[in-house]
Amino acid sequence: MKVAIYTLGCKVNQYETQAMESALREKGHEIVDFSAQADAYIVNTCSVTAVSDQKSRQIIHRVQKQRPGAVVAVCGCYPQTHAEDVRALGVDLVAGTGDRMGFLELLEKTAAEKRYIESIDESFERRVFEVLPAGGQSRRTRAMLKVEDGCVNFCTYCIIPYARGPVRSAPLETVQKQAAQLKAEGYREIVVTGIEISSWGRDLKNGQTLIDLLEGISSAAPGVRIRLGSLEPRTITEEFCHRAAAIPELCPQFHLSLQSGCDETLRRMNRRYDTARYLESVELLNRFFRRPAITTDLITGFPEETEEEFDRTLEFIRRCAFAQMHIFPYSIRPGTPAAGMRQNPKSVKEERAHRAAAEAEEMHEAYLKGCVGEVYPVLFEQPRDGAFSGHAPNYMEVLVSGGEELHNVIKNVRILRADGQALWGEILEETE
Repeated sequence: MKVAIYTLGCKVNQYETQAMESALREKGHEIVDFSAQADAYIVNTCSVTAVSDQKSRQIIHRVQKQRPGAVVAVCGCYPQTHAEDVRALGVDLVAGTGDRMGFLELLEKTAAEKRYIESIDESFERRVFEVLPAGGQSRRTRAMLKVEDGCVNFCTYCIIPYARGPVRSAPLETVQKQAAQLKAEGYREIVVTGIEISSWGRDLKNGQTLIDLLEGISSAAPGVRIRLGSLEPRTITEEFCHRAAAIPELCPQFHLSLQSGCDETLRRMNRRYDTARYLESVELLNRFFRRPAITTDLITGFPEETEEEFDRTLEFIRRCAFAQMHIFPYSIRPGTPAAGMRQNPKSVKEERAHRAAAEAEEMHEAYLKGCVGEVYPVLFEQPRDGAFSGHAPNYMEVLVSGGEELHNVIKNVRILRADGQALWGEILEETE
C-alpha cells in the first residue's frame, strides 16, 4: 500500500520516521509525500507544548477531511501522554512512543481488517532500547544515529519523561555496527541523537559513558564526522574534553541546554546545574577546542521570572558568547509542575524573547566574523542561488560561488567574508 508520514517535533521523531519509512519499504510498501493520495497516513506527533498538541490535531483533522476512506494512524508523544484526546479524534490506529516496528504491523492489520486498534504501553515500565534502522534523509550526506531513549531529569516545564520513560541505551557494539554500515553507505557525517544523550550508558551499568560511545563510533567509522545532539552541561568535564579533543572526527559544535541564566529560575525549572557549573563547561570547551561553536536553548518568561532575573540571564548569555541560540517564550505544558506556577503575561514572555534574540543575533554575527580568514573542511550538501552550500565542522553554513557539483564532497575552504547569516569562501586547490 501507499503510506505517507507527517513528522512533528524533535530529531528523535525525525529519526524514527525515517526508520519507519525504511522498514515499510522493506515490507514492500511505497512511501509517498503527505500531500499525495495514499492508502494510509501516519502522523508522528510531538507533545512538548500545548501548541504542539494543537498542531498535531490540525494535521489529523486536515488529512481526515481531505482523504476520507484512508487509514489515519497516530503515534508519538501526544497519544502517549493524552490518549483520551487522540482517541476522541476518530482515527483508525493509536499508539504511543514505544515499539515502532510493532506499530507498523498494527498499521497493516488496521488496513486489512478495517477496524480501530489501540496500543499504548506504560512508558515507565520500558527497560530495553529498541534498535531501529539508521540512516538519513539528505541523499547520503548526513545520517542520524539514535543511541538513547528516555529521560529522568523531570524538569518542571517538560512532559517528555512521561512520554518516553526511563533511560535506555543502545549497546556500544550495536552503535558501532550501525556506524560502520552508515560509512559503507557513503554518509560523511553521523549525528548522534537521543532524548538525552548525556545519559547514555547509565542503564548499562558497565561504567561506559558518552565519551566511550564517541570513541567507539570513531573507531568503527574512521573518517566520518561525528556531530553531537543536545548535551546536559554537567557532561562537560576535564576528562571528557581531554578525550573528546583527541577524536579527530568530532565536530567542535556543542549544544549545551541552558534555558535560563539565573540560578533562581533554574531552581524553579529543576535543572541540575547552576550558572557557575554551566560557565565552567563553557570555559572547558574553549580551553580544549579552538573557537568551538557553543550553542544553546533559552526559555524566556518562565513562571515567576522577574525583570531582575531576566536581566541576569541577559548578562550571563553575553558572558558565554554563544555562537547561536534558539529562543522560546515559555509555553504552558498542562500536566507539568510549571503549569501550576504563577504565569507571566504573554506580552512579557514575547518582549523578553525579542530582547534575548537581539543579543543572540549580535553574538552570532560576532562568531561569524571571527571565522573570516580561517580554513575549514566543508561538507557540501546542495546548490543555492548560484552557489553551493555546506557546513563547516562548527556547523556554520559556508557558501562558495560556482555551479560545480559538490554534493557529499569535503573541500578545504578559506573563509573570505561573513554576511551576518552565513560564511562565504573559496575552495583551496590542495583538497580532496
